[in-house]
Amino acid sequence: MKKTNYSYVGIAFIILVFGIIFVPRIVDAIKDKSIVKSDRLNKPTDNGKAATNDLAFIEINGKARKVPPFGFVDQNGKTIKNTDFEGKVYVVEFFFTTCPTICPRMNSNLVQIQNSFKDNDDFGIASFTINPEHDTVEILKDYARAYGIDHPNWHLMTGEESQIYKLANEGFNLYTAKDQDAEGGFEHSGNFALIDKNGFIRSRKDASGNPIIYYNGMISEAEKTDEEGQEEQISILKEDIAQLLKE
Repeated sequence: MKKTNYSYVGIAFIILVFGIIFVPRIVDAIKDKSIVKSDRLNKPTDNGKAATNDLAFIEINGKARKVPPFGFVDQNGKTIKNTDFEGKVYVVEFFFTTCPTICPRMNSNLVQIQNSFKDNDDFGIASFTINPEHDTVEILKDYARAYGIDHPNWHLMTGEESQIYKLANEGFNLYTAKDQDAEGGFEHSGNFALIDKNGFIRSRKDASGNPIIYYNGMISEAEKTDEEGQEEQISILKEDIAQLLKE
């Protein structure tokens, strides 16, 4: 027998031994679903680092970002805290009622989202005014009525200005500032944040596998794209809300 044939015999023997020892173990693992579970579903850890269904946890310095504690008064005169949203999937925005530019578009889009989850008690929206000096409880109630805001878990909130700005700029990293040169006297982000039932900020990933972090709230589904060709994200936000509601 040639030397090369001895090599083939040795390889075949190794394969045979592997099959005898390991194949039964693999079959048993599949039967008890341990492999299926680990490959198909990454459950969140205590710090929320492992995402399910490709909805990422937003991390700051390696730690999953959670909504910080807050407490403000809503359009019905009720004090609403972050704990009131526990167990709910909700969207966060910062706006003001006299905004002449992006806020009407943002809230019209949020009304569309509201109507998509109208009968779901596990869904909510948190809207924080960045002009609390003007936006009193009464003003917010009138604003809600004008826009058709009627979901019981949609809270338009007002309170201490410094606390609201800290929540926006530090808690969510959604830029907010007074600016006399800006239309309406304020500058703020037109993005929405998506929060899961445990209070973590979540988002889907882009084509490169990176979290998009926030969702553009200014372009409607009907428009499809804006003047610069940027695509609307209201439709994917609805999809991701529905996904988180199933977690």
